[in-house]
Amino acid sequence: MRRRNFCRAALTGAALTPTFGSQALASVYAGLLKVDRDLEAITRNGGEQILAQNHVQSLADSLRGNLLLPGNAAYESARHVLNASIDKHPALIVQPTGPADIGSAIDFARDNSLVVAVKCGGHSYSGRSTCNGGLMIDLSTFRDVRIDLPNQSAFVTGGSLLGQLDHESMAVGMVTTAGTVSHTGVGGLTTAGGFGRVGRRFGLALDNVKSVDVVSADGHLRHASAQENPDLYWAVRGGGGNFGVVTNFEFQLHPMARQVIGGSLVYPIEKLRDLLDIYAQYSPRSPDELYTDLVAVYPHGGKPGVAILDICWSGDAAAYDKAMQPYQALGDPLVKGVKAVDYVALQRSGDSTDARSWASYLKGGFIEGFKPGLIDSMVDAMEPHPDRSTIVIFQHSGGAINQVAADATAFPHRYASHNLIAMVAWRQGTPTEGHVRYIKSLWSQLQPFTHGYYTVEVDDDHDLGAMNRNYQANYPRLAGIKKQYDPQNMFRLNSNVTPA
Repeated sequence: MRRRNFCRAALTGAALTPTFGSQALASVYAGLLKVDRDLEAITRNGGEQILAQNHVQSLADSLRGNLLLPGNAAYESARHVLNASIDKHPALIVQPTGPADIGSAIDFARDNSLVVAVKCGGHSYSGRSTCNGGLMIDLSTFRDVRIDLPNQSAFVTGGSLLGQLDHESMAVGMVTTAGTVSHTGVGGLTTAGGFGRVGRRFGLALDNVKSVDVVSADGHLRHASAQENPDLYWAVRGGGGNFGVVTNFEFQLHPMARQVIGGSLVYPIEKLRDLLDIYAQYSPRSPDELYTDLVAVYPHGGKPGVAILDICWSGDAAAYDKAMQPYQALGDPLVKGVKAVDYVALQRSGDSTDARSWASYLKGGFIEGFKPGLIDSMVDAMEPHPDRSTIVIFQHSGGAINQVAADATAFPHRYASHNLIAMVAWRQGTPTEGHVRYIKSLWSQLQPFTHGYYTVEVDDDHDLGAMNRNYQANYPRLAGIKKQYDPQNMFRLNSNVTPA
């Protein structure tokens, strides 16, 4: 579902006054500061409970931001995430304006044994940024980017979207790794890893984090860096949302020309195997300035399949042709959509085509090069269907990402050459089971070639043991830090770490 974007001013308490002259707006928020009933909720252990009216009122009174309750139009919008197949109903939603509101929300959740869901951009395809019967912290009212030019840093509040970071940093000729879709939330992407079009050159988003501020499960705000609370700093970079809500990121910025060469080369699906053969040999050893995702698509509606090479060259423009020379053996593509382009525009180019705005299901895992049999398994398993889109993606890793030690951050998958993703998408309201069954079958052919997976792609098919094992040798340290900062596992809607 397309997310509605609310003006920041309309989400403050001032929007409840008649100053703005909008009866329609007032009707949306009417009664939110005056809680008129008890609320039904679910405990972290799955039991039913009642949140007393006066306790909820106390929470509302403590907030500078908004408290949204079921039955209200603003609540109905805020509870949704990008994947339209997710339909969950939190007991209440807090839209904070700063760390103090986040602390109040966490205190309330802890005192009432509520699960906490944290939504930034709402991109969690499995819906882990919302919940049933718990407390959602919707960070859409907490967005800001400030550039510190002398120190080549960007200070980014926890609810910000990647497009804001790109927009502000590139305005001063600088960049940091920030995904490939501009409406992705900075928090979920960065704490899990953070791939992107310049990641091979500058490392993962988390590799560029210089410090963070975190509100942990005790409601306290902590600063973490290499010098202060270094254990928390280490864990947040790859351990996801297990340790609290990050309210501020300090990113390292890098000088880069605003104009890059980017876009897509589109080939008929009949050339998929030939493209994969070249890609398998060349992409792991291509220059760090070259980012190439390979995407195979059978579109919805029975349209012809295509094989796409999605490109970003951030190096010297004169060297681009040489960098792409291996792909010339494929001949002319159906569509040659690669040109000199503004980097910020390229980062926005996939926004409207992001398949996760449909109902969707996804599986993923890391590969370390292309092992024999992978290409055949993929090509043979893909098939068209008129009622769904089937997509397989090889997301480019390597380069600077692989130059960091596996235990330098909590993200252990430094061996990966690519992130392999298999996705199916269908129009909301049509039958689901057959599409999910198909992609699971396809993934069963590909999974033997993978080792570990990207934690933002966790789904309910992964049990807790599998999640813990995915952190590999970093898990024991993570479990100890989890016990220190979240011993009751309040923050569990993630690739969860079991407290030691």
